[in-house]
Amino acid sequence: MDFKQIQELIKMINKSNIGEVSIEEKGFKLTIRQKEEPAQHVYASPVQAAQPFPQQIPAQPAAQAQPQASADKTKSSASEAAADHLVTIKSPMIGTFYRSSSPGKPAFVEVGDEITPGKPVCIIEAMKLFNEIESEIKGRIVKALAEDASPVEYDQPLFLVDPT
Repeated sequence: MDFKQIQELIKMINKSNIGEVSIEEKGFKLTIRQKEEPAQHVYASPVQAAQPFPQQIPAQPAAQAQPQASADKTKSSASEAAADHLVTIKSPMIGTFYRSSSPGKPAFVEVGDEITPGKPVCIIEAMKLFNEIESEIKGRIVKALAEDASPVEYDQPLFLVDPT
């Protein structure tokens, strides 16, 4: 059984209700178990991450507070409109995210770089195999969402890309 088959098996089990699968072949044994309670992950949207935390404002008369609230709504809708067209490059597997091919080498992509389909954007190490992740879209890198040498999960956002 090769690595790609194992990955596909894991994906299928994650999407199903199966609790555990064991496979034995010619001295090779593989057991895959589902977590009893799947972890719920909440990712902040780029708009939420870019907004500062609300500050405590001393009590003011209601007439002064209303214009401020409408100004905040205008800023928020402008930010949402700007972020709506961004495309997310997500992790195709569980592993360790690396921005460059080896320590000391330059990153595959930096914020502001133009990318095209087939251009490597990062490496994800899984089970001692280094998998080069290539872009499937054309655009410009707006933000790197994962830290170098950090663990990533399947479908975790890695980069935001402006396709225009």
